[in-house]
Amino acid sequence: MSSHVQIFMLNNGVKIPAIGLGCWMGAVGGGERVYNMCLTALKVGYRHFDTASLYGNEKQVGDAIRASGIPRNEIFITTKLPINWKDVRESFDESLKELDCGYIDLYLIHWPQRTIVSEGGTRTLKLGEQPDFIHAWKEMEKLLETGKVKAIGVSNFSVRTLTELLPHCNVIPATNQVEMHPCLPQVELKQFCEEKGILLTAYSPLGRSTTFFTEPSVEAVADALSVSPAQVILSWAVQRGTIVVPKSEDEGRMSANLKVVRLSDDHMRAIDAIHSQPGMHKSLLKYHAPDGTVFGWTYEELGWNMTTGGIVA
Repeated sequence: MSSHVQIFMLNNGVKIPAIGLGCWMGAVGGGERVYNMCLTALKVGYRHFDTASLYGNEKQVGDAIRASGIPRNEIFITTKLPINWKDVRESFDESLKELDCGYIDLYLIHWPQRTIVSEGGTRTLKLGEQPDFIHAWKEMEKLLETGKVKAIGVSNFSVRTLTELLPHCNVIPATNQVEMHPCLPQVELKQFCEEKGILLTAYSPLGRSTTFFTEPSVEAVADALSVSPAQVILSWAVQRGTIVVPKSEDEGRMSANLKVVRLSDDHMRAIDAIHSQPGMHKSLLKYHAPDGTVFGWTYEELGWNMTTGGIVA
């Protein structure tokens, strides 16, 4: 794995680069753009790639990894069980075939929800309706026996949904991947996961806008350390002990995003305080429906402490 990127250890002893490349392109697919993005990332030093079945680009990610000529054991690949899964093993095998990289390092339940597609349309199962994420997890555990996946985890789980899942686990999730950045630092969830030995991974660690890039506290730290605001935010996240998977297609920004710096205690506190400012404690993503649901579940069902539109209560 890339020598200049910090390495974290998952709860089963598997090593994971603290910084990866997020491969969600803002829409399903991405084709040649994804392939070129991953090739560039490999060239500048990325060894951790985060994709998903629902991103529609596992094939391009795998193609780039094989084309790079970098030994497979130097690269970490994360992909995810789709929300509309029919059979966990079948979904896993499809992802493995698309990636065509021999094995998957980390396989996640993408969402606690599950949707069923039938002739009558698409329906989201209600909380507790079977088969649910507990069933999916038991099937995920069986995948470890195949030797084709090194670690398993979850994504978009809250303290509530983890509390429902954990009593049924023979294997504790290695990571929980969630939206996490200075506007949504996930303090309670982070503490809960740390107590359980679950590493948090931040998707959209830079937000999907420059909401906090122009914050005086971020600009002051960036100026003091002669780095970009993005480097400040990623350094803050890694220093908190969380994995980050920022997405960029620009070679310069890709390279800069790998170069975290040490923040002082005062710098860390300044970034920690951003979400405490009026109107700043919120989600920055667009999957929130106007009625306060996300992919068919209410915030209450998800265990998210939010009001309509992703504003944190």
